[in-house]
Amino acid sequence: MRRRLILTNEAARHPFRRSLPPPARLPEPGRSRDDQDIRLFVLSFTAFFICIYTFLI
Repeated sequence: MRRRLILTNEAARHPFRRSLPPPARLPEPGRSRDDQDIRLFVLSFTAFFICIYTFLI
């Protein structure tokens, strides 16, 4: 018997939906990705501001 490489979602009843991979998991409740995005933005903004301010002085 051959097995598919992609795991199927047996809870789906329609053949097309059954062929799709299972839905992605939700992020952990403790820390969200938005926090990391905001940190990256602040870090990038600060680095850019320091570089431009250094060239102007």
